[in-house]
Amino acid sequence: MTVVLAIVLAALLSLTALFTLIRLYRGPSLLDRVVAADMLLATMVGAVGAEAAVNRHATTLPVMVVVSLLGFIGSVALVRFAVRDER
Repeated sequence: MTVVLAIVLAALLSLTALFTLIRLYRGPSLLDRVVAADMLLATMVGAVGAEAAVNRHATTLPVMVVVSLLGFIGSVALVRFAVRDER
């Protein structure tokens, strides 16, 4: 059962990453690309978390926290830059 769940989860996360990369490439505005990049980071955190759950270890928790914080800080910085640039 765990193997089937891991395969389904990998397929869904791969589809999410593919659609997010398409939005990142085709996004008409900077804010669309920022949201897509943030979504890609969230998908990567989800993939790392799923891998940790399947293999039953918690050694990747600091990596997940750091990637999440970097994604949040990067998104906030880019949005502030985009808002300031529009004025």
